[in-house]
Amino acid sequence: MKLWQKNNDNDAAVDRFTVGRDREMDLLLAEADVLGSLAHTRMLETIGLLTAEELALVQKELKKIYSEIKAGRFRIEDGVEDVHSQVEFLLTQRIGEAGKKIHSGRSRNDQVLVDLRIFLRRELYEITRDMRALFDTLQTLSEKHRNTLMPGYTHLQVAMPSSFGLWFGAYAESLVDDMQMMLAAYRITNRNPLGSAAGYGSSFPLNRTMTTELLGFDSLCYNVVYAQMGRGKTERIVAQALSSVAATLGRLAMDNTMFLNQNFNFISYPAELTTGSSIMPHKKNPDVWEIMRGKCNLLQALPNQITMLTTNLPLGYNRDLQLLKEQLFPALEDLRNMLHMAKYMLEHISVREGILEEKKYDYIFSVETVNNLALSGMPFREAYKKVGLDIENGTFRPERTVHHTHEGSIGNLCNDKIRMLMDEVVSQFGFERVAQAEAALTSK
Repeated sequence: MKLWQKNNDNDAAVDRFTVGRDREMDLLLAEADVLGSLAHTRMLETIGLLTAEELALVQKELKKIYSEIKAGRFRIEDGVEDVHSQVEFLLTQRIGEAGKKIHSGRSRNDQVLVDLRIFLRRELYEITRDMRALFDTLQTLSEKHRNTLMPGYTHLQVAMPSSFGLWFGAYAESLVDDMQMMLAAYRITNRNPLGSAAGYGSSFPLNRTMTTELLGFDSLCYNVVYAQMGRGKTERIVAQALSSVAATLGRLAMDNTMFLNQNFNFISYPAELTTGSSIMPHKKNPDVWEIMRGKCNLLQALPNQITMLTTNLPLGYNRDLQLLKEQLFPALEDLRNMLHMAKYMLEHISVREGILEEKKYDYIFSVETVNNLALSGMPFREAYKKVGLDIENGTFRPERTVHHTHEGSIGNLCNDKIRMLMDEVVSQFGFERVAQAEAALTSK
């Protein structure tokens, strides 16, 4: 049974092809769908489309369905097209005629729009929490290993002294910029499309401001046509934020894979966090980081997938948009899993000390020697030439002390400043207000 169905039955093959995995994806939207209906029906009562008695019945049963969803007892039955249909049919089955009225003033188009935005803002909340947890782990490691030196590279050639403090801290600061991307995506997501109906509004005197406040949205999607145009665009912007985090994680994964290699041997992990070879007993493979690197590469392609799916669609709703869920929803889960796993792995990392004491890293201190000569009064170009000739002649003797004191260098990591940047971004989301609005809608 379908909300739009009249007296004819659709061809079964057409049903299978057009519905695809949509019912499976829709289960993830069930809580959001009920939240939207709780707000919408409260608004309908204020404009006379539900009586107070009908509203009480509807609200009580919707809250019961919401509890069933949270307890894992909700499913979309065979023959029911989507989550919107299932909720409405359950409601009508349980309370009768009042359940048939909840669709007044809205379409499945704005239902799915509001469901998606509620669902996505919840997902962004969870992802930002996971990002913050990884950030904290990276900062802790940065402070712990602030004085442990390691080689820095350019062109994958040994270049200058670095430190594990700098390395861990760099990825922490990268997550700050990624969090800015998340904030932008959240602000665009957290706007209310409910009341745009099929994309052209309604002749009912809907109070869209009321539903905006009830659902904890920051503002309306005002123009009803643009509210529909936001489908696809919102997902693409969220995907771009996910892609930014994936770029950071992918690079971190590559570093870990490389530094674990015996030719580097900078870090190690407990045996149980690596894998072995079926024929080479010495192997400790970085499979977690390699899988993460691959998943991150795929995730960085997500914005382009969504762009290709939505490019040049005509105005209004098009069924192609249904496929967005199949691309975006698994990516959200993948990113959360990767954030958890990156944190878990780093909590067990061991770093090797004394790396730069090896003779093969003598030349890494050449810049330090040049700078020390310049500080003693020798012009920089003459100092550079002298050290270069010493290296060529085999007479270079490194000075293995490192004196970096400026902001963001080995001796002045500025982790406190980076933490302040992260705190400032996170404080702008306003998750608490959304949580309060949702709790108020579902309270008994």
